[in-house]
Amino acid sequence: MWKTILRRFLVMIPQLFVLSLLIFIMAKFMPGDPFTGLITPETDPSVIEELREKAGLNDPWYTQYYHWITNALKGDFGDSYTYKVAVSTLIGERALNTLWLSLLSVFLLYAIGIPLGVLAGRFQDTILDKIIVFYSFISYAIPTFVLALIFLFLFGYQFPIFPTSGTVDVKYDPGSMAYYWNKIYHMLLPAITYALLGTVGIIQYLRTEIIDSKSMDYVKTARSKGLPISKVYSKHIFRNSILPIAAFFGFTITGLLGGSIFIETIFGYPGMGQLFISSIQSRDYSVITTLVMLFGFLALLGSLLSDIIMSIVDPRIRIE
Repeated sequence: MWKTILRRFLVMIPQLFVLSLLIFIMAKFMPGDPFTGLITPETDPSVIEELREKAGLNDPWYTQYYHWITNALKGDFGDSYTYKVAVSTLIGERALNTLWLSLLSVFLLYAIGIPLGVLAGRFQDTILDKIIVFYSFISYAIPTFVLALIFLFLFGYQFPIFPTSGTVDVKYDPGSMAYYWNKIYHMLLPAITYALLGTVGIIQYLRTEIIDSKSMDYVKTARSKGLPISKVYSKHIFRNSILPIAAFFGFTITGLLGGSIFIETIFGYPGMGQLFISSIQSRDYSVITTLVMLFGFLALLGSLLSDIIMSIVDPRIRIE
């Protein structure tokens, strides 16, 4: 397995190179540049042109790409034109916020989705099953930004239960227990919103697999031996039915780490998703290209993680 993992990482190198080239070229096709917003009727055009020349924006695109990729290999992704700090520092701060939100979202996602999927499959065609299926259809049909706006209005303003922006209140001292509880409190509403919309895949896959597994010969054999129905489900049906869910676990984690753009923007949560939107609006190319590269790497990493998780869950599967 370790040889395969190493080989997959080596294959990522040319994939990331091609991705970096495409990202850089597409960024250059965007209208304007980071200094376009500084232009006013009173601005001397020579000043803006001097800034562009100093930043190397007047160089040919391949020269700019060479400087950017060589510096990136050294860990230097340049400076943010908007925030006036190193891109690595800026993304590092936002990535930590996204990491905590992702962990809570994944926990709620599977804590809600797996029990509902099991109940729907076990009690097929009952009222409970129909309610769960109806919920999954509704959650699939509602766009993310619509539910986020509804929850923000209801639980942020109409019934102010949760905060509407930020990661923690300033009155708490960093490192204290109250500080961490307050951070969780700020993450609850966006995490619940994502979890409620993301459970549809888990519920449908798990329900279908459980229904199919109930008619398998190994289940009939276990029932004929007198095993309690609870053990049949926990030791036989559930273990085999969870495989499709495990296959998407890596993608789920890395996808969330990439930042949920709508969730973070609507709830004013300063993560990588919100940073990506603000960077596009301000044409902060150094931040945009670095974030898209990071998102691409996480997508490739998610594929590898899913294969590894599948091989752990099911010993019959080995990535060779």
